[in-house]
Amino acid sequence: MNNVPTKVLLPAWIFGQAKDNDEIRRLVLDYMRRYPNYRIVKVSGSFAVCERLDGLI
Repeated sequence: MNNVPTKVLLPAWIFGQAKDNDEIRRLVLDYMRRYPNYRIVKVSGSFAVCERLDGLI
């Protein structure tokens, strides 16, 4: 039950501002600092697919 993926909608400015995939990665990682209990699994479209880290035993 702990491995249920959670989707976080990424803001459009990340994709508009980034010039390449490396910059998208950097901007997504920087944005996701707002969600300290989430670990990014992948970016799919406009969403960061994450695993929640809190509540684990």
